[in-house]
Amino acid sequence: MGRNTRRRPTGPRRATFAAVALILGGGGLLAANVYASATEGGLGSEPARQTDGDGNAWGRTPGAATIDCPDVGDRLTAVPDQVRPDVDKELALLDQQIAEAYQRLQESAQAVQQDSGFAESAITNPLKEKRAATIERIVIALDRVGDRPQGLEALAACGLRASDDQTGDQDGSGEDQDGQDQQEGDGQDQQQGDGQDQGNQQAGNGPVAADFVDITTVQPNVQNPRDRTDASKGTFATSCGVNAGGLFNSDNVIVAPGVTNGAHHFHDYVGNQDNQAFATDDDLANADTSCEDEGDKSSYYWPVLRLQNGTREKDADAPGGGTEGNAGEIVTPQEVTLTFTGNPRSKVVAMPRLLRIITGDAKAFVNGNANANASWSCTGYEDRQLKDKYPICPKGSDVVRSFKFQSCWDGQNIDSANHRTHVAFTDAEGNCAGGFRAIPQLVQRIVYDVDAPSLQDGGRTTPLFAVDSFPEQLHKPVTDHGDFINVFDEDLMRDMVDCINDGRKCGADADPGSGAGDEPQETATPTPDPDASAGAGDEGDDSDSGDTGGQQTSKPSSGTSDTEPADGGPSKGAHSVRPKADTTPSAEIAEATASPDDSDDRGAREGGNGPSASAPATGGKPPAAAAETQPQAVNGGLADTGARMWPAAVGGMLLIAGCVLLRRVRRPSV
Repeated sequence: MGRNTRRRPTGPRRATFAAVALILGGGGLLAANVYASATEGGLGSEPARQTDGDGNAWGRTPGAATIDCPDVGDRLTAVPDQVRPDVDKELALLDQQIAEAYQRLQESAQAVQQDSGFAESAITNPLKEKRAATIERIVIALDRVGDRPQGLEALAACGLRASDDQTGDQDGSGEDQDGQDQQEGDGQDQQQGDGQDQGNQQAGNGPVAADFVDITTVQPNVQNPRDRTDASKGTFATSCGVNAGGLFNSDNVIVAPGVTNGAHHFHDYVGNQDNQAFATDDDLANADTSCEDEGDKSSYYWPVLRLQNGTREKDADAPGGGTEGNAGEIVTPQEVTLTFTGNPRSKVVAMPRLLRIITGDAKAFVNGNANANASWSCTGYEDRQLKDKYPICPKGSDVVRSFKFQSCWDGQNIDSANHRTHVAFTDAEGNCAGGFRAIPQLVQRIVYDVDAPSLQDGGRTTPLFAVDSFPEQLHKPVTDHGDFINVFDEDLMRDMVDCINDGRKCGADADPGSGAGDEPQETATPTPDPDASAGAGDEGDDSDSGDTGGQQTSKPSSGTSDTEPADGGPSKGAHSVRPKADTTPSAEIAEATASPDDSDDRGAREGGNGPSASAPATGGKPPAAAAETQPQAVNGGLADTGARMWPAAVGGMLLIAGCVLLRRVRRPSV
């Protein structure tokens, strides 16, 4: 019998084989994990679909889309007074047509997914025909009293866009305006822990988890121009309450006068108590006011903030409310400060009575960022301002919305056809463009006591929050905006101008002992609670609110200020608290809000009363203005990240063990 001459592996050879196996296995795990992260959970990729407790998918809705139409009103820079009412009504009709088309799109989601041509034949083509007829009526009206406008007919066509797409390169910058893909995480009906149905307010039009970011992960980005010798350094504050009396409607007397539900979303109103679609200038001048000083009958209004907790407000089945995707509990602000500031380069002149100013763009999600002016932050972190994300605030910190309104006036008009060209922002150094005059700048700051939403379960544990919006704008934070009508008594306006130009502090925020150079007080940055992860929180209150009647809704039963009067009337002086920290919008917001037609007016707006003249060092990160396309959201919490990281960790350990073993085997024996 022949002898087997095959040599058995020696100890060192066995060890070498084992080392190679460890290296190959560890490397394979690492590679697989990297691939999985890139294709499933990585930045800008398709998020994995998730399921609820019954196995129903609630992740991205395949084929979810929104309506994208050119904004006709923004193109109209000159409309003669005699035809303006007719043009305004036609523009409001265009908005109504888009809202109806978006509703049909939602109702036909399954058909759109099954037939690629269905949306074009059943939705966008009929919408184009309606818009073409409406635009033609606008052209005829303008032609009747002046030159026939050119090019409006080309604005009739609309398209569909995936609802997770960002505004893209619509401002001509050559860069996308947001590099972060938005997850469509709420297209399905969701059940709260208490069994309440969230389907109405989250029926595919947001908000979604990717609309939020942990404020502690954002770098400081506020920059203010320095005051010059002729600067007007004073401030004038007016105290007008927090809308504790519950004055709401979905009108917009500036943009759509005489049109009920012209905004297609609900507004909070403070100050003037007669602001509705049919209010005339005389109505506004003779109205009651919620302001402490009755010489201020100005109207200050903004979209309401809602908790997505399933609560049925009385507008749940009304236009502008639940029928257009704006649903959930309306949150009453905890604090509202309305402060008028000066100009860092010059003295200011009085605002003309009945001046209208709109800041921000309610349609920025589809229009692009050219007029966006949203500023979201948290108390104690207001040197970090967000334009396209809602903030997740650490425990002990509150959500803050703030606006700096345009502060340059053309010296002639109280309004313009597109409600923008008669006012402008300053340039980066605080100068008004040629022919424009510096006026007191309204700085509006609204604080909400809302818990950080639980992102990991889509807001089931602690609800998401969002501002009301046009339905096709999907409640994106970039669509936030504010409106102001100046109805100050002329004597009080003169007092304001004198106060600001003299460098004093006056009005509701007056401090007899303060000097011209005093800075506003700040609060220390709250220490984040280690037990409160971003997106975790207590379960939201889902109690019903009181009766509202028609277009008016009463204040919610929760979320109201503790300074609310017992009789439910307008709160007087409830908010007269000095701002806790800087309210200056970020440099990127300032760049976006500059008019695309005024190259001299692009850049950061004039400075506020913040403590910082420049942003602190960011540890090598790009400056805020250059980070326009950088993602601001954090993908997943620690638990989610750990679940994805363990294969990589095991693979790394195996790889290291294999290398160590191979080295020891190769080491020559002594």
